[in-house]
Amino acid sequence: MTTVSDYDDGAEAKWSAEATGRMNRMYRWQRYIYDATRRYYLLGRDELIDAIKPSNGASVLEIGCGTGRNLVHAANKYPGARFYGIDVSTEMLTTAIAAIARRGFDGRVRVAHGDATAFDPAALFGIPAFDRVMISYSLSMIADWHAVLDNAVSHLKPGGQLHIVDFGNQERLPAVARSVLLRWLTLFDVTPRRDMQDVLMTMASDAGAHLAFAKPFRGYAQSAVLTRPTRPG
Repeated sequence: MTTVSDYDDGAEAKWSAEATGRMNRMYRWQRYIYDATRRYYLLGRDELIDAIKPSNGASVLEIGCGTGRNLVHAANKYPGARFYGIDVSTEMLTTAIAAIARRGFDGRVRVAHGDATAFDPAALFGIPAFDRVMISYSLSMIADWHAVLDNAVSHLKPGGQLHIVDFGNQERLPAVARSVLLRWLTLFDVTPRRDMQDVLMTMASDAGAHLAFAKPFRGYAQSAVLTRPTRPG
């Protein structure tokens, strides 16, 4: 049986032991019910998968792949592409590996233990850059989320795309609902990134990239697609 260690290059990978311990404590038991419960409030994940549209032979990385739910859905939708995922929680990766194996996707989907702020895909997967990178509801849980974005963009191929969906500012929700939701999110160490659009606009401008940004579900979520230019300059 495949295990987390089969995907883990301990000599090269860099991650935070504190983050791994914290996420493992959070998800040690939650991982068994995670997908059944998160379907009701992690809105926009399927829309993100619909939008990536990788070509045959393309490589797709998910940063913060968790239980592997998105990777499995995407691999099923795009049989000609190859998929990769990293997560700092070995507990979640154990669930992801089992889900990938159940669907028979072992040959097309690989996952590894890594810190989203400082991972080396060449060491983990033998691939330095990807055609698509996905980040789904992870930035709101990572303190140094700017580093995650920098790392994600740096591992995009020319013409590659970074696809993001996460919690928004809920500015168009009723005030009471917004207050309750934000208080509830804090219980899970979730902080919506209020300045995500501004940060991505600056990154896109600096890189000569194109940015499409939206606030779906009345601002409950925010989504973005950053497309790198096909050639420098």
